[in-house]
Amino acid sequence: MGKRKMVIRLGLFFLVLCCLSCLSKPKTNQKTPGERPNIILILSDDMGYSDIASYGGEIKTPNLSYLSDNGLKYTQFYNFARCCPTRAALMTGCYPHQTGIGHMTNTPVDSTSHDYGTPEYQGKLNFNTVTIAEVLKEAGYRTYMTGKWHLGYHDRETWPQQRGFDKFYGLIPGASNFFKPTYPRGISSGNDTISINDPDFYTTDAFTDMAISFIDSPATDKEEPFFLYLAYTAPHWPIQAPKENIDTYRDRYDQGWEKLREQRFSKMMEMGLLDTEWELSPSDAPQWDSLSLDKKNEMSLRREIYAGMVDRMDENIGKLIEYLKATDRLDNTLILFTNDNGACAEGGMFGGGPASQLETEEGYFLTYGKAWANASNTPFREYKHWVHEGGIATPLIVHWPKGIKKDRKGKTVRQPGSVQDLMATCIDVAGAKYPEHYNGNTIVPHSGKSIVPTFTDNSTVIHHGPLFWEHEGNKAVRLGKFKLVQKWQHNKTQKWELYDMEKDRTEMNDIALQHSGLRDSMALLYAEWAKKINVLPWDEAYGIWKSKSKNQ
Repeated sequence: MGKRKMVIRLGLFFLVLCCLSCLSKPKTNQKTPGERPNIILILSDDMGYSDIASYGGEIKTPNLSYLSDNGLKYTQFYNFARCCPTRAALMTGCYPHQTGIGHMTNTPVDSTSHDYGTPEYQGKLNFNTVTIAEVLKEAGYRTYMTGKWHLGYHDRETWPQQRGFDKFYGLIPGASNFFKPTYPRGISSGNDTISINDPDFYTTDAFTDMAISFIDSPATDKEEPFFLYLAYTAPHWPIQAPKENIDTYRDRYDQGWEKLREQRFSKMMEMGLLDTEWELSPSDAPQWDSLSLDKKNEMSLRREIYAGMVDRMDENIGKLIEYLKATDRLDNTLILFTNDNGACAEGGMFGGGPASQLETEEGYFLTYGKAWANASNTPFREYKHWVHEGGIATPLIVHWPKGIKKDRKGKTVRQPGSVQDLMATCIDVAGAKYPEHYNGNTIVPHSGKSIVPTFTDNSTVIHHGPLFWEHEGNKAVRLGKFKLVQKWQHNKTQKWELYDMEKDRTEMNDIALQHSGLRDSMALLYAEWAKKINVLPWDEAYGIWKSKSKNQ
């Protein structure tokens, strides 16, 4: 009996040791420095869904194709229809209204008190959210940003270096001249706006060069992983590109927008990006052949410049890839490439800004127009601002040799996801922890889901629950294969439309009447979500914004 008791006691002793060992293990998904990848998040600006080659476009983007051919390509990824709401959701993992940017960035109501009015529409990133940079910095990452911020302009407390970034170089507001950015839409380094005197300056080049210099800085600890947010302004207006990039596309668009849409639609079908059941959405652009020769030449040039901007961005992404290869960092760097909204139809059917400024270094509001934006969004309906697929569908390319299963390289992921998921994804791969409190503030839980499971398994469903959108009164709910969407038009809410995204992703056949029960239940989901995060009716929200603030 004595021996038996001793065995039992020894067994209990080792059981207690095991329990204590388990208790002593950190509950967070901590990884060693050598295991944690560097993370580069690249964002393009106002680019259409099918502009780059890997999504069916004719624009030369071999470096993005390299990333997708050796990584993953997502076909049903979404943004939030506009520059700053998308950036707010991407940076925080929360819905735009939860971040304080329910509409756009605004000037304060009162410059002394910094009162921005309604919290959900205050027009600057609030302190009840945290950025990816803030979370990863706590996990031991070096954090860098170059490019466009657009999450608060007037209070420097909202600028990147006050929101988790160790170093920043770029544009605080929403747009600038590409060759001659000047105050108030000029370049800032850290917390200071600087003058640009380089005659060869071009923002896309400068953002890439500065990003590489940040990573390569001799003062940094090379053993620490880094997070880089590279937010290009290309191809947002003003449409401006170096001559050599424009020259690549001379005469390429003389056939007009109808032919371009047909060619892209056919190419996307060949690539398996579209289902054979889906129709090409209609266009309200005038027939190309109805234009005068002078107008054709002007419109061709606007498109050539736009293509040159995307081309130059891809060249710069190639420069970054080569740097990562040369420094033996590429294999363990997670690269994410996505876009902030659908193609931009601003400036009218034929574009904004005088034709005399095209191919010069002058100008600001120079656009390529609604007719070309429709081609950029092939095959979808609508544009930036709206939440039909043409406004919110975005490419997502993921490249990470050490993290993506080898037999998954070059695969296409068709599960719906959102830019909100990139916060959760970064937390996952970094072994970081999302805080409940930060700097004395209670933090809103993020709404994203990590997409890391898709790196090894194509059957993974990212979102089992609904995704929601609201921008300027345009509303949508995505639940499984169904999408409910509603436009704000003619100063009033239109009827709900319902689409089966598996059979009809181009939103051509509204099935709301045939499935009224599903329509109503999804509309109720939207109403509950909107109430929960205080989404205001657009006429009310617009009235507050118009009377109390000025858009930036």
